[in-house]
Amino acid sequence: MTGWPLLLRLGLRQDRILAPVALAVLVLMSVASAAATPGLYADQADRVRAAEAINASPAIVALYGPILDVTSEGELAMTKMTVLYAVFVAVLFIVVVRRHTRVEEETGRTELIGGTAVGRHASLVATLLEAVLLALVLGVLTALGNTVSGLSAAGSVAFGALWAGTALVAAGIAAVTAQLSASARTCAAYAAGVVGILFVLRAAGDTGPEWLSWLSPLGWNTQVRAYGEVRWWLLPCYLLVAGVLAAAAFVLRARRDLGSGLVPTRPGPRTGSPRLADALTLALKVHATTLLLWSVAAGVLGVVFGMIAPGIGDLLDSEVAQSIIDELGGALVAAILSVVAVVLTYFAVTVVSHAGRDEEDGRAELVLATATSRSGWFAASAVLALVGTAWLLVVTGVGLWIGYVAADGPGIGNLVLAALAWVPAAWVVGALAVLSLALGLRWSALVWAWPAAFLTLSLLGDLLDLPGWLTGLSPYSHVPSLPSDAWSWGSAGGLSAVTAALLVVAWWRFRERDIG
Repeated sequence: MTGWPLLLRLGLRQDRILAPVALAVLVLMSVASAAATPGLYADQADRVRAAEAINASPAIVALYGPILDVTSEGELAMTKMTVLYAVFVAVLFIVVVRRHTRVEEETGRTELIGGTAVGRHASLVATLLEAVLLALVLGVLTALGNTVSGLSAAGSVAFGALWAGTALVAAGIAAVTAQLSASARTCAAYAAGVVGILFVLRAAGDTGPEWLSWLSPLGWNTQVRAYGEVRWWLLPCYLLVAGVLAAAAFVLRARRDLGSGLVPTRPGPRTGSPRLADALTLALKVHATTLLLWSVAAGVLGVVFGMIAPGIGDLLDSEVAQSIIDELGGALVAAILSVVAVVLTYFAVTVVSHAGRDEEDGRAELVLATATSRSGWFAASAVLALVGTAWLLVVTGVGLWIGYVAADGPGIGNLVLAALAWVPAAWVVGALAVLSLALGLRWSALVWAWPAAFLTLSLLGDLLDLPGWLTGLSPYSHVPSLPSDAWSWGSAGGLSAVTAALLVVAWWRFRERDIG
């Protein structure tokens, strides 16, 4: 394990942008929910009716989890945070662990560092210690933020602890999958699959046999009863599972060669298709599986949210609550799309980020050494990022329509058009990601920060009474709340013009700088 302190410092330096931004967004979302909920309901009777309405909807319970104590203001305030946003916590820690394990091996940096006076397990030790530190920071900041926002101190400590526990379990999952897989992409797929299974187990247990929920750490998040009669004894279970996963990762690491995985890779064809000589076809081939998985996820999310939407009126018996919801984002479908659009923008981010890694690792130079031009390579990533995001929003709109019709919801307008309204805003953010890549590899980390920053501005602008010029910096704030509002050609045209301008600047900058 020699050398792990130095590798820990290196890992923290590499994550100096990703970690603070992601942790800040998660904590702000929790604090915003805690601060906003008391004003949404006139009295405790209103809160109880809302909690009972949530528990009465299987679709909502499957997505968010049940409220075990309907009289608890904290449980109602943390409805989305307890399970759904805990999944985002898990994703963050999977990204961090994967970045410092499988990605480093894939690029050859682990082998390079291993040639110095560094122990074989030093990299994994440093990575897991960084995950522990980040989990502690997340738990402490969440507990403090929720307490300051008016929720009980003891409950906030328990909630911060369950988020930290979820983070540690996710880090353990990523550490194990990094040993099984031979590539960073496969590692991400394995880890995402495990988190998906845990979410499905929790959803099945919350809407059916309760014992299934106890098989998933995400189910424990609800069972802890952070803002009710806290089950403190359940919190050490997160540490136990995380410890077992970490121990398994070390055992598996000792049984494989550096750069390989315990699950053997399947060799590809001896020769590639002639069609892959086209840069756009090559980019589509590389991202085909990712686009398929995103499409399935977008469609499922659309159907689930579409089925939830017709019953949301039961949650808002209070006129005060209804007016505040209107101020914070309009109709429910528009509010759903405002969040989903940001999430789907990350598809564009992954495409652009992959292009950056290709450039950093020398693969871009290999492609450019052929008949492929700079403009062709650059345009392929930009086109796939923007068109792919638009496609995902269309899939989401179709899913919303299917779910809404299946739930026998009243007519509210064209849901596919409502989803399409977010395309220009998503394109602006995607174009900013392309511009970040064009500025050079040192700026490429910004691609992950743009969507999160704009989401924070959009969601917290009214709540914190931020100046209009500040909230207006977010392209998402200029999208009309379809289907409750009318389509705005001015908004769509203006955002599209900004996208075009950003892409032109990006191309000019990319043309002028050196590759790599």
